[in-house]
Amino acid sequence: MAGSPSRVFAALIPAGDDTYRDENQTSLVRNFQPPTREPQTSGREVQVTGSCELSGPPDRATLCISVSSSKDSVNDVTNSVSRRLEYILQALRQHEVKGENTKVTKILRRGDNAYDMEAEVSVLFTDFTRMQSVSNVLVEKLDKTVTVCPPAFSLSPDCLNKLRRQACLVAVESARRKAREVCALLGQTLGRPLLVKEEEAREWTGQAEEEAAAAMVAGRGALSSVQESIRKATVFVSSHVYVSFDIRPKERARKKH
Repeated sequence: MAGSPSRVFAALIPAGDDTYRDENQTSLVRNFQPPTREPQTSGREVQVTGSCELSGPPDRATLCISVSSSKDSVNDVTNSVSRRLEYILQALRQHEVKGENTKVTKILRRGDNAYDMEAEVSVLFTDFTRMQSVSNVLVEKLDKTVTVCPPAFSLSPDCLNKLRRQACLVAVESARRKAREVCALLGQTLGRPLLVKEEEAREWTGQAEEEAAAAMVAGRGALSSVQESIRKATVFVSSHVYVSFDIRPKERARKKH
């Protein structure tokens, strides 16, 4: 987590701007009545901007396994693909992969002299170690008609939304802490918040920082494909907020008056 310097602005604003009834008018723009419960705003405030940047690594990965075959008859090509599919699904069950996280699709095409069939198994993993184990077994045990693609990593929507909210909250907390320090420096007390506004929210992935990472590993070998994919799929989120607080005199100053 990294935060950029905040911009602080303190101002003493007149508490006027009240509109009263004119006896010659039949309408009222705004009739000022002091609140009976909530304390009246002092008209003095401190305005602060704060920023925060957070990052979140991917929490899920999709592994795609494709099976292809070409035979003279429909039965032969279907049986050829089905045998390999059954082995793949059995390997997934042995690694305790849930059925709802597995999707199988099949496509049959007719060529000039044969039937071509392609099947794909798409598996969603949240355990990356288990995913690598499944991938290694399939590569080792199956022939070239089966292709295990590199995993595609991503951050789930729930985790991404949590990261966005956390960045905003940390930025607000940083602004509040700085505003309190400003009030202490001026011999005042930080009051209630008057306005909180997120002025800018940005997000990007580690793909944008690929060149910097490549420079770091130059001369000592490249990162493994899995590590590099995780780095590229890492999401960065930044939040820039504007917060305005009421300024109140310290208690001792109040008692003197």
